[in-house]
Amino acid sequence: MARQSRDAPAPYHIHSSHLKRHNDRAASKKPIAAVDCFVITTTMVRAGIITIEELISDAIAVVSTMFPKIRMRRLRQPGIRNLVAETRLSPDDLICPIFVDETIEKPVEIGSMPGQYRFPLDGVADEANEIKDLGIPAIILFGIPETKDEEAMSAYGDDGVIQQAVRSIKSGTDGLVIVTDVCLCEYTTHGHCGIVDYARETVLNDPTLPILGKVAVSHARAGADIVAPSGMMDGMVRAIRTALDIDGFTDTPIMSYSAKYCSCFYGPFREAADSGYAFGDRGSYQMDPANSDEALSEVELDIAEGADIVMVKPAMPYLDVLYRIKTAYQMPTAAYQVSGEYAMIEAAAAMGWLDRDQAIYESLLAIKRAGADMILTYFAKDAARMLLLRILGRNTVTI
Repeated sequence: MARQSRDAPAPYHIHSSHLKRHNDRAASKKPIAAVDCFVITTTMVRAGIITIEELISDAIAVVSTMFPKIRMRRLRQPGIRNLVAETRLSPDDLICPIFVDETIEKPVEIGSMPGQYRFPLDGVADEANEIKDLGIPAIILFGIPETKDEEAMSAYGDDGVIQQAVRSIKSGTDGLVIVTDVCLCEYTTHGHCGIVDYARETVLNDPTLPILGKVAVSHARAGADIVAPSGMMDGMVRAIRTALDIDGFTDTPIMSYSAKYCSCFYGPFREAADSGYAFGDRGSYQMDPANSDEALSEVELDIAEGADIVMVKPAMPYLDVLYRIKTAYQMPTAAYQVSGEYAMIEAAAAMGWLDRDQAIYESLLAIKRAGADMILTYFAKDAARMLLLRILGRNTVTI
C-alpha cells in the first residue's frame, strides 16, 4: 500500500513535543522508552505518515537484525544431523547375555523377559555363532546348574555348566569374546552371593573370597577371555586377581561389577537365572540407591585391587553415576541394561504405548552418551540388526 501524500490533510496532528523529544534523544544517542515509541508510532499511523503494514514490515526487519546469527536448527536437518552427531551407537558397543541351563534339552523362553531364552548346553554354541554373525563382539554367560549346595561347589568344578559352555563355544566359534559372570547366587541353595551364616541371616564376606578365586580360575582354565565378579564382596577383585596370577592367568582381565545397586530392576533376572534368595535381601552387600559418592569409592577400590574394566548396574536409573565414574577415572567402563529395563520396554511396546525400536535405540544411545564404553543388554541382537539397517539406509528409527 502506498504512503499517503504528505500534502493530504492529516486527521490527527503530531504534537511537536513528541517529535522534538524523539529528535533530541536520537541526537544524544539515548534509548527511547517503549512508551515513547508506542506514542510516536501510533500517532504516525493515525496521521497517515506510515501504514500499519509498513510499520509491521519495518519492525520485522529490525527484529531480524537483533536475532542471533547462530541458529541451532540449521544442523538438525535430515542428513546434516547425522554428520554432527556427538554420540554414535555401534554393534561393537554391545555385550549379549546368554543363560545356559544344564537341566534342559531345548531352549525355554523366560516368562518375565519375552523373547529371551535359557539355552541347553548343546545349543549354546549355535546361539553364540548367531550373535557373532550380527557383528556383536562379546557375550556374557550365566549358568543354571543341575545341582546346588550351601557352598556353591558346582560353580568351580571343571565340568560345571559355565565351564562346559565356554569350551563348547570356543571349539565352534572364532573371534567372539567370552565374559563369564563370577558369582555364587545361581549355585547356592539359599540364593545369596556368598557363604551364609544362617543363625545371623547374613552373608560372610571373607570366607566367600577364596571361593570366588576358585570360580574365576576355573573359568579362565576353560577358556574365558574375561571374568566378571558381580557379588559385591569387599576385596573380591584382589582375591580374584591373586588367584588368577598364581595359576598363570596374568593376562585374563577382570570386569568388576563395581557399582552394583540393590535394585528392584533385577526381578526378571532372578527367574531367568533361578537365583532368588531364601531370606532377607541383598542390601547388606549391594549398594544403596541413594548413594553416588559411595559408587566412586567402590570404583576406586576396585581399580586399586586390579580391575581392568568397571561397571555400573543397572544402567538407565543410574546414568548420573555412570557419568561421574567415567569422568573421574577415565577407565574402560561398562553399563548393564538389566532385565527390568528390558521388561519395561517390552511391556510398554506390547501395549502400544512405546515404539519398541525407538525405545531400544534411544535407551542404548543414552547409556553410551553418559559414558559407557560397552553395554550389556538383552536387546543386543535386535539392536545390532537395527543398526545394520541404519547403515544400509533402511532405518527403523527416526531419532
